Amino acid sequence: MQVFHIQYRNAQGTLMRILNAVSRRGLDLTSVHAEAGAQDYGVTLQLEVTQKQIGQLCREWYAIVDVIEVRSSASLREHGDQSAGWGPHPPASANGEQSSRAALA
Repeated sequence: MQVFHIQYRNAQGTLMRILNAVSRRGLDLTSVHAEAGAQDYGVTLQLEVTQKQIGQLCREWYAIVDVIEVRSSASLREHGDQSAGWGPHPPASANGEQSSRAALA
C-alpha cells in the first residue's frame, strides 16, 4: 500500500487529471482525501501499486502544469485496518440528524 501526497494549484480540471492518471491504469482508489489550503490545494491518495507504477504516476503527475509537488510513502496500515481514519465515514448530514432528533426529544 502506498500513500501519495500531491500539492497543486486549483485550476480548472487539475484534480480530475490527477485522478484520471490512476483510473487509466485500472488501479483501485482505496482512499482519496482532498483539502483546500491558503493558496494551494492538496490531495492524498492511498493505492496498491508496484514500484514501476509509482514511477509512472509520479512522472505523469509532474507533467500536469498545475501540480507543484508529489510525495509518496509506504502506508503503515494494512488495507483492512481502518482504525486510523482511512475507513468510510458517515455523511456530514448524519450527525446533524442525530442532534436535531435529540433536540426534539
